[in-house]
Amino acid sequence: MLSLYKPGDYKRVLETALLVATEPLPLAELKKLFDETFDEETWQTLLDDLRRDWVGRGVELVRLASGWRFQTRPEYQVYIDRLRNEKAPKYSRAVMETLAIIAYRQPVTRGDIEEVRGVAVSPNILKTLESRGWIDVVGHRDAPGRPALYATTKIFLDDLSLRSLAELPPLSEIERMMNAGADQATLAVDFAEVVAQEGEHAQVPSVASELNASGVPSEKPL
Repeated sequence: MLSLYKPGDYKRVLETALLVATEPLPLAELKKLFDETFDEETWQTLLDDLRRDWVGRGVELVRLASGWRFQTRPEYQVYIDRLRNEKAPKYSRAVMETLAIIAYRQPVTRGDIEEVRGVAVSPNILKTLESRGWIDVVGHRDAPGRPALYATTKIFLDDLSLRSLAELPPLSEIERMMNAGADQATLAVDFAEVVAQEGEHAQVPSVASELNASGVPSEKPL
């Protein structure tokens, strides 16, 4: 068994585990790699050092909602996409609008979404977002029929390289992506670029002018 003596030894183990992982690894999982127990500051130092080791390369170490992972830098994704045998699915404007409303107004019911969009929401739209793992039912509103409340998931945040909803880009950028008919890969790249440029979430009226003035109540999942 390999003996670990220096911080670099531990970083190499972390690097190996993260490179072969098929999904983000939370800190609780990373701690299983070693017999030793480190304090939070030591873990942060190891991961920050490892992240700096990869600066300037085509792959970067990032912290997401579900944990840490290595991923392609956004500017190189267009080249990696050429190796795919299947094209990434295109999402209609209706799907993108629905996703934007859920992301920025969650939790919301289907009726809330229809109120903002001004048109009926097809069940297939919600099924598309659910099957992609981007939204889920998080409760039911205490109203006649107990309509389902929808919210985004950690998978949604992970796929867009975000750690939390606070990092969502301005709504004006979402509208630009909808107008461009973004596919999954483009959506992820654009979100990442916007987040990098904007730094933090800023509310900008768009998508539907009613999105932030619809009167849809904010409520916690049941």
